[in-house]
Amino acid sequence: MKALLLIDIQNDFLPGGRLAVPEGDAIIPLVNALQPQFELVVATQDWHPAGHQSFASSHAGRKQFEQIDLHGLPQVLWPDHCTQASPGAELAPALQTERIEAIFRKGTNIEIDSYSAFFDNGHRKSTGLAAYLSGRGVTEVYVAGLAADYCVYYSALDALAAGFATIVITDATRAISAEGWAAAQADLLARGARLLESGALFNTARP
Repeated sequence: MKALLLIDIQNDFLPGGRLAVPEGDAIIPLVNALQPQFELVVATQDWHPAGHQSFASSHAGRKQFEQIDLHGLPQVLWPDHCTQASPGAELAPALQTERIEAIFRKGTNIEIDSYSAFFDNGHRKSTGLAAYLSGRGVTEVYVAGLAADYCVYYSALDALAAGFATIVITDATRAISAEGWAAAQADLLARGARLLESGALFNTARP
């Protein structure tokens, strides 16, 4: 079975949000159109407690987008975003959710960030997504959402490591940094992922 994984299509990552991805809202009509092509659609939400250690505001004297060492891991310090139960953490209103079977929340541990849909950044705790997909008989994962060079990239890496054939839908994602996304794409290809535009998927993705 092929599953569509929608990464963090949330208000804070859209224009006007607290950590806006340029043109992040442009992917929503496309991901809405893609959903009926898949038997299984799953979404993720960044879901941080207030005072999360990835927030620059949690570190006196530090500025947004600085990088620090956080419990032995490199950590970019972000603006406060996707705080639990805040409007910014909600899925985008324009995102059609009727076909989303499950939503996996990540970044819930105040001490460690979680870019990937599958694990926190230290691979210390699983979200349970891999087991869920395997239990549903999924063998191929198609990844879309935000942001291409962070949460989409790391989710695709972990999907590969979990043994899923992994395809990133390149026009159904947007990046924070063009350079970061270029490097991410090269790494994904080197590790065995595929990169496709959505046009190749219409009427072909169902098992």
